[in-house]
Amino acid sequence: MITHVASAVIYVADQDETLAFYRDILGFEVVSDADMGNGARWVEVRPAGAQTTIVLSPADIFGRSSGDGAFLTFASDDVDETAQQLCARGATVSDVVREP
Repeated sequence: MITHVASAVIYVADQDETLAFYRDILGFEVVSDADMGNGARWVEVRPAGAQTTIVLSPADIFGRSSGDGAFLTFASDDVDETAQQLCARGATVSDVVREP
């Protein structure tokens, strides 16, 4: 039986830039950053302790556009605090919206 989602793939224009964002701004851990030959890399990140990873796949190699792939949502214990921390790290964050 399926127990969890293993990974979600998103296609990116620049693996190094995207990796830096997930690692340095969002604080994700790097699970894998492996050379696959012919200039390709397999890069996976995840929130600390999470089972599901995000694969940062180079869009141009697969004939995709940057941003194609999974739409991702992240859970947080304190959305306001998380938004403040991300802003302090240099991320652009929209206003927190409260909904029922």
